[in-house]
Amino acid sequence: MSDELFPSGPWTGFYQYGPRDKHAMDLSLAFNNGRMTGDGGDDVGRFTINGRFDSSSRECFWMKTYPGSHVVFYWGYREGKGIWGRWEIAMDCHGGFHIWPRTRSESAEQNKADMEQEFFEVVADPTRKPRESKLSTPCASALACSGHREGRMRPARSP
Repeated sequence: MSDELFPSGPWTGFYQYGPRDKHAMDLSLAFNNGRMTGDGGDDVGRFTINGRFDSSSRECFWMKTYPGSHVVFYWGYREGKGIWGRWEIAMDCHGGFHIWPRTRSESAEQNKADMEQEFFEVVADPTRKPRESKLSTPCASALACSGHREGRMRPARSP
């Protein structure tokens, strides 16, 4: 079951800060015995992936670490065309994401068209309550969002 739902290999997708602020990312992921590992790159820089997944609940979470900089926490659910979910650096710095397995037949134009079409589907519905997760999740970082877009982070300022 995990090979079909969570295939190891190249994945692609995007994360976003808001409805009109989407950023592409490419990943190389390995799913094995509930562990999720890998690496990739996006407009912030190179990163590593370390997390967990559960094929029966289709849930996953991971830490996306930019070496020497900061960590971003991801929580998602596998359905349909990939993994959809939320990323968070601190309570005031979060957004949505969608990643999916890259197939050999995919072209750059098709990826771009898919990202544009699914752009609005990632924005969370504020009226929906989150499901109770079966996976334990890590605490969010105490870092503020300032500097993430430039590929650097600095501690949040005290009021």
